[in-house]
Amino acid sequence: MGGRHLTQSYNPSQGTTPSAAPAAAASLSPSGPNRRQPAPEPETRRARQWRRLVFWGKIGVTLLTLGLLYNSIFAAPDTAKAWRQLLATTLSGAGRGPVLAALALVPLNWGLEAWKWYRLARHLEPVTFGRSFRAVLVGLTLGFATPNRVGDYAGRIIELKSRRVSALGAVFLGRYCQLVATVLAGVAGLLYFLLTFYLKGYPAAGLGVAASAVLLSALVLVPLYRSRLLLAALGVWRPLRRFRPALAIMPTYPARALHAVLVLSGLRYGVFCAQFMLLLAAYGVGGPLGPGLAAVAGTFLLKSLVPSLNALADVGVRELSATHLFGLLGQPALPVLSASLSLWVINIALPSAAGLLLVPGLRVLREKRAGR
Repeated sequence: MGGRHLTQSYNPSQGTTPSAAPAAAASLSPSGPNRRQPAPEPETRRARQWRRLVFWGKIGVTLLTLGLLYNSIFAAPDTAKAWRQLLATTLSGAGRGPVLAALALVPLNWGLEAWKWYRLARHLEPVTFGRSFRAVLVGLTLGFATPNRVGDYAGRIIELKSRRVSALGAVFLGRYCQLVATVLAGVAGLLYFLLTFYLKGYPAAGLGVAASAVLLSALVLVPLYRSRLLLAALGVWRPLRRFRPALAIMPTYPARALHAVLVLSGLRYGVFCAQFMLLLAAYGVGGPLGPGLAAVAGTFLLKSLVPSLNALADVGVRELSATHLFGLLGQPALPVLSASLSLWVINIALPSAAGLLLVPGLRVLREKRAGR
């Protein structure tokens, strides 16, 4: 039923009042209000068709996600090799501590994301942290198989009971806050590499790049704290106007709530960095802490700026960025590649597999079996 409501609500031609168009059509009907009584039968048949379509769509996404998980972990040679190496180092004792510490941070990572979504969703309707955590895991699983992880939107929205269109804007706000943390840290990291390896001996160019980095860091905060400017910009270009009803919820969040969500995003980003550094240490990647953190921040930024087909496609972007930046620091490619692939496995693949147990399509199947 959640998917049917979402399909009806998010219609650009209906704005923020999804029932307005059907009501207007009924009132303008030449038959008059007394002739609207036979209408429920076609609507009921249409509702059953939507339920059937949404149900099989969820099952299809579930099967696709299972196939991608299998292909990623067991069929892809690089990922399988990294996974086997991770298990071997853990069982043999070499690097066991850092690997276990990175694994222990996985619940904290997604717990912070769930707390962030809880802070955003309770602005729309009363929710619990448990519901928020379930929504995050379902969104992670659905996003695994969808372009740019747009399934994350659906996974969170279907757990809400009302205001589905506004929930789109809330999900976007949470993801944008995470992007802000990634950009602020990533710009600083890439600036280090530009000034150290590419613009050394060119002080004027370095000064210009540094000023541009500061300006970019300031501009990325504008849509967050001046979201009305974003809405006005969306109205200028016709193809983007359909997003305005969903993003209209952004100006209603007070500055205190934005501060809290941004802090949670920064904390989650710190967990990501700590996991990456722990896995690098487990695979024998050494070097000074500062340049290593700059390479990690630059890797995350480059991965975030490149659109991907799904979570599996993110692997190649991150690995290419990581091996290049750490290569500038004199680190060998194979340990960096193994650490980056392992980070993807423990943070994306394993939680996505766990989230399959919470996908609504599978819950419907279990409910049907229990009712027999």
